[in-house]
Amino acid sequence: MIKKTLSDVDSSALCGRTVIVRADLNVPLEDGEISDGQRIQASLPTLTELAGAGARVVLLSHLGRPKGQVNPELSLEPVARRLAESLGHPVSFIPFTHGGKASAPVANLPEGSVVLLENTRFVPGETANDSELAESWAELGDLFVNDAFGTAHRAHASTAGLAAAMRAKGGEAIAGHLMAQELQFLEEVLRVPERPFVAIIGGAKISSKIGVISSLLPRVDRLLIGGAMANTFFRALGLDTGDSLVEEDSLDTARELIEQGGESLVLPVDCIVADELSNDADVRAVLRHEVSGRDKILDVGPETRERFTDMIRGARSIVWNGPMGVFEIDAFAQGTIDVAHAVADACDGGALGVLGGGDSAAAADRAGVVERLTHVSTGGGASLELLAGARLPGVEALTDLN
Repeated sequence: MIKKTLSDVDSSALCGRTVIVRADLNVPLEDGEISDGQRIQASLPTLTELAGAGARVVLLSHLGRPKGQVNPELSLEPVARRLAESLGHPVSFIPFTHGGKASAPVANLPEGSVVLLENTRFVPGETANDSELAESWAELGDLFVNDAFGTAHRAHASTAGLAAAMRAKGGEAIAGHLMAQELQFLEEVLRVPERPFVAIIGGAKISSKIGVISSLLPRVDRLLIGGAMANTFFRALGLDTGDSLVEEDSLDTARELIEQGGESLVLPVDCIVADELSNDADVRAVLRHEVSGRDKILDVGPETRERFTDMIRGARSIVWNGPMGVFEIDAFAQGTIDVAHAVADACDGGALGVLGGGDSAAAADRAGVVERLTHVSTGGGASLELLAGARLPGVEALTDLN
């Protein structure tokens, strides 16, 4: 079913309405300061439209993992300050998550105002999708906008629960602009990809991405494997992996994927190895069958980089999730950086390039190519679930577009 979005609502009908918005303002904090405001920036189109139309905007978000307990270090108050600066509009902070102390100030909001309630995960019922908690939030307004794609794969009280509660009381639950954009690009690349279609999957563990790899293999022309997960495939082929990270309990899975993928599954042919994770380490490029002893495989090698980048630059549809090596350390970053530039080059030539969030987004930022990519997702876990063909509870609970 196609879900109703904010673009389907006449903006003139928003004036004076109290709109509950679930945003993803889960930004990194260092000594109480926001070190990366990307998710705040991504929330602005929805908030700007709602406030500009005269709606009373009540914002909900989580921050970190306080596990149902109040933790002052994970308060959203600094986020409210940064959001106000980015929005160019006052954002009031209410130091309560729910209940009478939260609802009283909401009841007296003027038109066009924006308020942010305290961290939803300070309440135990949030991650348990407590129905009473969801209903208490639904009672604050008469329209729910879910713009938190990064949490759409979780059935929490402020996402799926709130959507259900709002619809139960006769209101609507719709997707915000960011949510709609995320779904558009991720579903487009899967539904009708222009070919050649290349997927790039990296990171540490096969076990966390089995669903994605299995789902993509029948769809793509090539699926390129990098990162530490490639080590498990090497071991499944009977190769020595030295002192590298290997998922011993995923060897059978790796063998099955190799058989399933055939020529579509492309593994590295050489590696960058060292005896320690350090820029000062003795770094060598070796063929994959030459790894031995204390060698740690920490990046794809130069021949693999050339093969991967040639395939990527020739693609018309690209999905990338996960780095090719330990890109946080310069000595092992080149594979990831080369892949990032290859994806950007393909996008410059008109290809559709969709990048999963998390480490992939950080890698693209480090490579300086974010602005050249078609779409960089704000939700690593949610994008993985969607690429794996799973239904997202936070999306499924929204109002269908008739």
